[in-house]
Amino acid sequence: MTSFQHIDRPSPFAPVSGETLPVWAVSRADIERGHFDKTALSWAKTAGFKAAEGSLLLVPNRHGKLAGALFGLGEEGQWHPFAGGKLARLLPKGDWHIETSPISGAVMALAFGMGAYRFEAYSKPAGEAPRLVIPADADADAIARTVSAVYLARDLVNTPANDMGPKALEAAFRRLGGHYGATVEVVAGDALLDKGFPMIHAVGRAAAEAPRLLEMRWGREGATRITLVGKGVCFDTGGLDIKPAASMLLMKKDMGGAANVMALALMIMEAGLPVDLRVLIPAVENAISASAFRPGDVLKSRKGVTVQIDNTDAEGRLVLADALTYAGEEEPELLIDMATLTGAARVALGPDLPPFYTDDEALAGELSSASAAIVDPLWRMPLYKPYEADIKAKIADLTNAPSGGFAGSITAALFLKQFVTPETSWAHFDIFAWSPKDRPHGPTGGEAQAIRALFEVISARYPA
Repeated sequence: MTSFQHIDRPSPFAPVSGETLPVWAVSRADIERGHFDKTALSWAKTAGFKAAEGSLLLVPNRHGKLAGALFGLGEEGQWHPFAGGKLARLLPKGDWHIETSPISGAVMALAFGMGAYRFEAYSKPAGEAPRLVIPADADADAIARTVSAVYLARDLVNTPANDMGPKALEAAFRRLGGHYGATVEVVAGDALLDKGFPMIHAVGRAAAEAPRLLEMRWGREGATRITLVGKGVCFDTGGLDIKPAASMLLMKKDMGGAANVMALALMIMEAGLPVDLRVLIPAVENAISASAFRPGDVLKSRKGVTVQIDNTDAEGRLVLADALTYAGEEEPELLIDMATLTGAARVALGPDLPPFYTDDEALAGELSSASAAIVDPLWRMPLYKPYEADIKAKIADLTNAPSGGFAGSITAALFLKQFVTPETSWAHFDIFAWSPKDRPHGPTGGEAQAIRALFEVISARYPA
């Protein structure tokens, strides 16, 4: 079975068989030492190639035809770990292989695959792109699986809200589940009230498309249960506490948590891990109409806990609360939620370093180790118990928007914690799901965050 693709596109990888051209990835010191192909070295010196980071020099043969390419890594040992991603945008079309590189061939191939991503659903395609052979000693299946997952997350986030509302997110969810033979069930509209999801209903009821809870089940019944929960707010106006225009521009990405848990689910299913996987996504649009929920309303949650609405723009934690309660009813061994939840997380750590929260010390250690090992940045933040006083409300059990503005990411995590059973191993990821600038391994736009580290931990615990 081939990896799931949300948008059909050619593979960035070439088959092992067939003619390919070499890439010599070199540092400035490699040029000085000359420990690679003599013809390429001679041409580099003739052309004054200094191996500056991200630079490319095409190398001709004696007949003037293309014989290969030199790729600069910059200063020795200081290169970007995914520098090879730039090759996907610099090389001319054709099939290539890595001939020489101080960075492992597997990492270069993964970087190339991620760097080859283009979102061209609404624009004229750029034309035929280069392809790279995955080295024989690399795990080609793992690389292809990871690239497919990253592409899925990026595609879903990049798609504008007019084409990625709750209905379209459900359709993508069903396609993903169908590809892997998973069971998908959906509770939508007023049925959310009948089935006990009042806060999901309240947040999404003002939109033209009905709110819904998406549920996927895959794997072996009786195996270790892993449950993934993703915030699926397909567009966030802020509700009656409306956002300013500048803050609304990127709100198509407010379903980035859903996109990333779907991408992580892809990796788990594609790898055939021996787990009982459950995926829950509350899919809503936080819109404005006569039926919108209001500041000052008190909502009753699935858990029975009441929540005072002090800001309708703090809606993500409301839909997650009902979903987390539902998740806990089946007592999973591991519960993960991912959400583009707070601006406070970006202020604290910026767009590229998502915080995660957990009281499970073993899980925290595994995540931190995996993050460093595979360069998937994460930073643990505290579930600081004294701040629980800040989420208490005057006329309800909890407030969804503590006053004062301090520790916003922590208090949001503490809010969610109220809906997770204490004995559950749980981690919350407050991701941005967006890159505000181009990087070697990906362009500006939607981004997969934390899923590679999470898969590393899950697959190590439950190997196929």
